[in-house]
Amino acid sequence: MSSTVASTPAGSRPERVAHRDGNVLRWLGGYVGSAVGDNVYYLALSWAAVQGGTPAQAGLVTAASALPRALLMLGGGVVADRYGPRRVVLASTGARTVLVLTAAVLLLATRPGLWGLGTVAVLFGVVDAVFLPAAGALPARLVGPDQLARVQGMRGLGIRLALVLGGPIGGLGVALGGTGGAFGLAALLMGTSLIALSAVRVRQLPAQDAPARRGVLAELRDGLRHIGRDPVLRVLVLSIALNDLGFVGPMNLGLTLLSQERGWGSAGMGLVLAGFGVGAASASVLLAWRGRVPCAGRVMAASTIAGALAIAALARVPSAAGAAGAALVVGLLAGLSGALAAALVQSNAGAAYVGRVTSVSTLVSYGVAPLTFPLVGWSVARWEAGPVFAAGAGGCALGGVVALVAPALRRAELPC
Repeated sequence: MSSTVASTPAGSRPERVAHRDGNVLRWLGGYVGSAVGDNVYYLALSWAAVQGGTPAQAGLVTAASALPRALLMLGGGVVADRYGPRRVVLASTGARTVLVLTAAVLLLATRPGLWGLGTVAVLFGVVDAVFLPAAGALPARLVGPDQLARVQGMRGLGIRLALVLGGPIGGLGVALGGTGGAFGLAALLMGTSLIALSAVRVRQLPAQDAPARRGVLAELRDGLRHIGRDPVLRVLVLSIALNDLGFVGPMNLGLTLLSQERGWGSAGMGLVLAGFGVGAASASVLLAWRGRVPCAGRVMAASTIAGALAIAALARVPSAAGAAGAALVVGLLAGLSGALAAALVQSNAGAAYVGRVTSVSTLVSYGVAPLTFPLVGWSVARWEAGPVFAAGAGGCALGGVVALVAPALRRAELPC
């Protein structure tokens, strides 16, 4: 099967909506398989690290992927634009599969220790720095601009499904085959996703939209200048960064510490996470069904600000059931604003720059924000969870305000 298809002419109706397009569904299946494999890998890595060292050492091992992602992700965006997101996704997925399979063999044959596990984590982060921008840019090459919001909704559903399936599958892998078996299972899932993704076709770029080949740093500078010149992108990227800085720490490590502080236990923590998952999945279903949200810029900004208020309220609710309700609202609003932001990024990036713009817009979420986890933990220990969640909510709200006061982004629409 050919890897490219002709571009849909501007202004024409697509032959199919995204959720009825077999090509999009193949991509979604491959994406979900890869995401489930990621979750199994991270569970296996954390389990092996906890078994082999102290909690602090385990934390360092599990966070080791974030630094190379932060340092190299912008270069990964250049690679995605230069060679095309499909080709880069396939190559990096193959590399991830081989790396995790190698880790499985080492764990089954020897005891590699924390240094060995840390090396695997760092190498995985290096490959992720190339994989993530390409994977984020790929939807823009699958469908026309009018289907981007729907595809982002489908992607959000895939992420929720991967989170639901990844934990139990990873736990089963550890129970039946130990950490080596779980790594092997993660490699199998990634390899299966590679088969599905290899059958996905992408739209061929017109010759005038093909990115110019120059040095890596020159192409990166071109991408950054492109963002700076575009009145929507430059504000949108800043808004996303502020929101991610405020959101990722409190809603990941912070939730665990909040549950511990309130005495909710693992059952209460699971209830809160379930509430967030239901809310985020509901937003994804809405976008996948509607396909387009009018006044996308305003809705993104307003839902970001409202979601920030819900994050602050979450830390003030005394019961696990009440916190689950607040988390549902957070998930609904964060899912809506995040999907709209991603769709606006891709619809405004331009075909020649979508990889570089995606790498900049996701840099904070995947590379920088995870590095703040030690600060979040220290702050909760010093001031308790409430002020930390309030500070994070302030960062999210600032991201929404920045979007709301910028006329170009406030008036931004997704193509019909």
